[in-house]
Formats: sequence, structure tokens, C-alpha cells
Amino acid sequence: MASQVSVGPELLEYVREFSLREDEILRDLRRVTAELPGGESMHIMAEEGQLLALLVAAAGVADVLEIGTFTGYSTLWMARALPPHGRLVTCELSERWPEIGADYWRRAGVQERIDVRIGAAIETLEEMLADGHSESFGLIFIDADKANYPRYYELALRLVRRGGLLVVDNTLLAGRVIDPLADDADTAGVREVNARIRDDQRVDICMLPVADGITLVRRR
Repeated sequence: MASQVSVGPELLEYVREFSLREDEILRDLRRVTAELPGGESMHIMAEEGQLLALLVAAAGVADVLEIGTFTGYSTLWMARALPPHGRLVTCELSERWPEIGADYWRRAGVQERIDVRIGAAIETLEEMLADGHSESFGLIFIDADKANYPRYYELALRLVRRGGLLVVDNTLLAGRVIDPLADDADTAGVREVNARIRDDQRVDICMLPVADGITLVRRR
């Protein structure tokens, strides 16, 4: 009973029957995203979206930063969990993908809470810091190109408030982090950020062996 349970299709269906609260708008966006080239692997699991929303609500967060939008499925989960005056800044390299999600954000009535920043995320984050937005966010979700994870992490630590939370996705990278033959830039980036987080005395941490690996980081 001490080991991680293996979740096959039937057990996942059970989890969704007894836990998942994904409404029609979210289901439609997830379905549309999965039909895109590479979409099935690019968007988060529905359960992870619900976890993100729960973290936003439980922490009473009113300011969220998302690094990596894609079609905005995770964006929608988190924006819905914000209070009416809340805001979510989300960073994406291309405007093509957030445009897909925008229709669903409007359907959900949360489009005014979402601020999409198009361009290289590192440049966007650096501009935010230069504009005086350090320690401005209660929660930051990192789910962009993995090669740049170490840089995203360091910038995010400057943008999150003390006591705030970073959520780092894909920290197990389908098991490639322990594959000695995996030497691509994405795997190297995830290995490096995992090591940095492990050794970082500025934060409290918990790596969860769920989905593709989720690491929770609380800035002290």
C-alpha cells in the first residue's frame, strides 16, 4: 500500500466519476485541444487542472502567472478559481494557440480576468521585473519549453510573493529524467531545475509522482 498505484483507463474513469468537476466548456476545450497536432501530449490532464484551481482557491490567490498557455485549458481552470477582481497573466510564444482558448474563456465569463502576453516568456518575465512587478503573484504555474525551465524557475522566484506557490509541471518528463540515454535539451533542463529545487534553501518543496510529475514549491 505504500507504493504509487498504477492508474489504467478503468481506474482513471473511477477517479473522474467520483472527483472530476469538469463542465461542458472545459470538456469542449480539452476535446478541441486533443485534436490538434501534438495536442494530446501538450495539454494537462483534467485532474491537474482541477488541482490547480483548488490550489488557487485554497490559497486565496488573486494574482496568477502562467508560463506557457497553449490553448488555455489550464488558464480556464485557474481563472475560474480567482475572485471576481482577480487577474491571470499568461505567457505564450504564438498568438495562434490562445486564440483558440479565448472563445471558451468568453463562454465561461472570465475573459476579462486573463491577460495574454505574446512573445518569448523569458523576455516577458524580465520586462515584468524591470517594470517593478517583483513579488506580485500568489501562484505561478510553469508549463512551457523544458530547456528553459531553470531560467523560468529563477525568474518566477523573483515574481512570486513570500509564502507564494510555484507549480512546476512535467518534472518527471515521462521517465526520461532517469534514462541515461536521454541527453536532449528538454531532459537536461528538467534535470537541472529538479536539482536546483532540491538544493534551494529559499523554498519548501514537494515533488508528486502524479500525471507527468508535478513539483510544488513554496517560497519561504
